[in-house]
Amino acid sequence: MSDNPGQNDQPDPLDSFDEIIDAETTRDPDLAVIEAGSRTLRTQGGPPPADVPGRPEDPEVDAALRAVETELATRWGETKLEPSVTRIAALMDVLGEPQRSYPSIHITGTNGKTSTARMIEALLGAFELRTGRYTSPHVQSITERISLDGAPISAERFVETYADIKPYVEMVDAQQEYRLSFFEVLTGMAYAAFADAPVDVAVVEVGMGGSWDATNVIDGDVAVVTPIDLDHTDRLGETPGEIAAEKAGIVKQDATVILAQQPVDAAQVMLKKAVDVNATVAREGLEFGVVAREVAVGGQLVTLRGLGGEYTEVYLPLHGAHQAHNAAVALAAVEAFFGVGAQRPESLDVDTVRKAFASVASPGRMEVVRRSPTVVLDAAHNPAGARVTAEAVGEAFQFSRLIGVVGASGDKNVRGLLEAFEPVFAEVVVTQNSSHRAMDADELAAIAVEVFGDDRVQVEPRLPDALEAAITLAEEEGEFAGGGVLVTGSVITVGEARLLLGRG
Repeated sequence: MSDNPGQNDQPDPLDSFDEIIDAETTRDPDLAVIEAGSRTLRTQGGPPPADVPGRPEDPEVDAALRAVETELATRWGETKLEPSVTRIAALMDVLGEPQRSYPSIHITGTNGKTSTARMIEALLGAFELRTGRYTSPHVQSITERISLDGAPISAERFVETYADIKPYVEMVDAQQEYRLSFFEVLTGMAYAAFADAPVDVAVVEVGMGGSWDATNVIDGDVAVVTPIDLDHTDRLGETPGEIAAEKAGIVKQDATVILAQQPVDAAQVMLKKAVDVNATVAREGLEFGVVAREVAVGGQLVTLRGLGGEYTEVYLPLHGAHQAHNAAVALAAVEAFFGVGAQRPESLDVDTVRKAFASVASPGRMEVVRRSPTVVLDAAHNPAGARVTAEAVGEAFQFSRLIGVVGASGDKNVRGLLEAFEPVFAEVVVTQNSSHRAMDADELAAIAVEVFGDDRVQVEPRLPDALEAAITLAEEEGEFAGGGVLVTGSVITVGEARLLLGRG
């Protein structure tokens, strides 16, 4: 008997072993034992559950949330922009400047923003600060975009926040040439919710760009720039340097800039902006970075060099080298927020850092949602994101045959995305999601045939059919083979697949 108090009150993971075996009445008995054992072991490790809310169970709350969603949908969508912060600034003015009631960490870049924001949030929370996080787009529920204390706000609170600011929104609408957009209203809601909580610090991800992004009415004490690559080139510029000029708009006077590894022209633009506004810069690969990493069960084990020293044996339950680099950026951002490397020479408490990173989840980013065969979801939607995802899949999983399910938006570089996945996909099933922005499946298939060849492309316009077809193709490898499925191409495609596969 153990002398540890309360140990006998803890459930034994092996208690359910016989129950799981008994449930496998239609399977070979030996195979049932093997699978039961592996499931029992998996409950003891791997990534934490992702915090993606489903629809409210209360019919009245669900109806109220749908009413708000319907009203927001009448406004300009996130892809229709008028590059100005005039309207959001006017809204902040009539709301009493809620965004100035707390310090903030502002995040821009092309890829990795949401994962980095979640890591920053986890670190700040582990050091007992109350956080507000604003990210976009959402995977399944609009309420995901606004989080307090590490969790999306409830549907009730989302509805209440909208009701609180709605009269002020209508006041601004009446005064401006154009009504506030969908994203501008959500940004106002986030800043108001954070002030009402109140939060100790806000972690804010830009929607697009920087200078004229609606979030840019805050003065971030720390500006974070994740890797810049080509995306939204019709709005932001055609080279990394041009895009960086727009994203540099979040760097404010006397701030600290945490700069991920960048193309040379993008780095030059960012460094020049820092000089212009007397900002302090910490660069990945020089002042901070990834010292070492190795693949581990459910993620990876990393050693990070921060602004205050090394942090060893940090478990990160996310796959891919890109997530290790995101972790280094997040750590440096939190160190900068606390003054490490400037006002204080010592590093952060390493055990607290380890605890924080071990708790991180990033829904729809290399997320495993099914086994036998393994189905992975990843929201890569541009060539740069696809390249790192393709590399991460190869490193984290030993698939003998990988089937892709791709549903993309029509305004993206779809050919570049498909070319990045071509070396790792044995076959690709092209489909389309329910968004009005979705590329037609037949149009996508025509491009896919040019990239993959006709014999490697299957067309299934309905996403449920595409998932079924891909899983069937993966299962052709046999019961004990290593076939897998990767669903990708769009956050919307991933979110809808997640629901279809029983998550959320």
